Amino acid sequence: MSTTSVSGDADLVAGLPARFRWGVATSAYQIEGAVNVDGRTPSIWDTYCRVPGAIDNDDTGDIACDHYHRMPADVALIKDLGLDTYRFSVAWPRVQPRGKGPVNRAGLAFYDRLVDELLTQGIDPWVTLYHWDLPQELEDAGGWPVRDTAYRFADYAMLVFEALSDRVNTWTTLNEPWCSAMLGYAYGAHAPGRREYPAALAAVHHLLLAHGLATSRMREASPRKLDIGITLNVATAYPASDAQPDVDAARRADGMGRRIYLDPLVHGHYPADVVADLAVESVELPVEDGDLEIIAAPIDVLGVNYYFSQKFTGYAEDGSTADSSGLPVSRTLPLNKPRTAMDWEIVPEGFTDLLVGISREYPGLPMVVTENGSAFDDVPDSTGFVADADRTAYFTSHLSAVAEAINQGADIRGYLAWSLMDNFEWAYGYAKRFGIVRVDYETQTRTPKQSALYLKNLAEQHRNR
Repeated sequence: MSTTSVSGDADLVAGLPARFRWGVATSAYQIEGAVNVDGRTPSIWDTYCRVPGAIDNDDTGDIACDHYHRMPADVALIKDLGLDTYRFSVAWPRVQPRGKGPVNRAGLAFYDRLVDELLTQGIDPWVTLYHWDLPQELEDAGGWPVRDTAYRFADYAMLVFEALSDRVNTWTTLNEPWCSAMLGYAYGAHAPGRREYPAALAAVHHLLLAHGLATSRMREASPRKLDIGITLNVATAYPASDAQPDVDAARRADGMGRRIYLDPLVHGHYPADVVADLAVESVELPVEDGDLEIIAAPIDVLGVNYYFSQKFTGYAEDGSTADSSGLPVSRTLPLNKPRTAMDWEIVPEGFTDLLVGISREYPGLPMVVTENGSAFDDVPDSTGFVADADRTAYFTSHLSAVAEAINQGADIRGYLAWSLMDNFEWAYGYAKRFGIVRVDYETQTRTPKQSALYLKNLAEQHRNR
């Protein structure tokens, strides 16, 4: 693909602020490999990958992209793409084996080298402290449904912070606590694979408590101003109609997917309607005195991960509004949009609505898009190059959605594409490819795709405008 401007790119770039970040994101378990190297101990994902049938093709993250051994070349790749920010996560069991005790110097040294390599190449490092790889011994002790895990996380966070805060300016505590809590403990689709709804809601609260504890401790320990925040996977929930059951179904989805996190983080309380809905299900959040003040520790940036939006109805197919347990019906209906290889509908207008909605409901909270991207069935040519026009179009439409949100007053300061390279896609193994760089898993050869060249061109245009 030519890196000259295509129609509309100049207008897109013109809608973005001057200091707008351009970058990519990854996570430790998805790319690092080296799971038994330099003192790292098992995480819940190492364990879950050994559960028969849990992961497509019985894939594991044992090798993944071998980033642990290929890190300098991968950083050089980010530099070659002209991107200024790299968001990566730190593997808790690599830095603090078994989730307790002193720091593992050999494991921490990898991230020390990574930060230095990024800074040498003029790339801003953005640390995410937790991207789902809970040390297995902490899960054996109860995991996130147990309150003590929040305190263990704060201790671990300080081990990383003390080592890297002299050079790292932006910190995310947690990535997508909804996934950790609900996919991990309610639906059994992610590690640790439990299906215990009350435990999942306890995990929601303890994850937020962990964020608040770590945020306060990091801020108190820093002699200089740093940006500390959290990253949420959020979406727009549209009602299927103006009928009250549909409106209520969309409200419940928004409450459990977005407001149950943002309200305590920003406003210092859980949404009253969500608490009432949970009470109908005989579930109560395990809030103790002082917890909400801790959770509401001021944050400097909200990371927004967006992939799709959904339409909700409160009617069952037979027209009833209550299920067999007497609870209100909530189900999704198609928006009749094109879909990615993940079977996710492509809804860029939902992205605009989401960002504008957050800016209005939680004013004064700067946002960065910390993940946005798509999986498609890539077909490489004989050189390994992928002409991924579908992914490129996805980036165009979603960056345009960001520009429109900014035009409507949202404070959005950057866009980090998911992901730098194809990687271990959790329960899908290696079957789904989100990367802007193709990885040949047999040879570990990296080949930038058309979408990578497109983002490189946009970043260059933005710098030179």
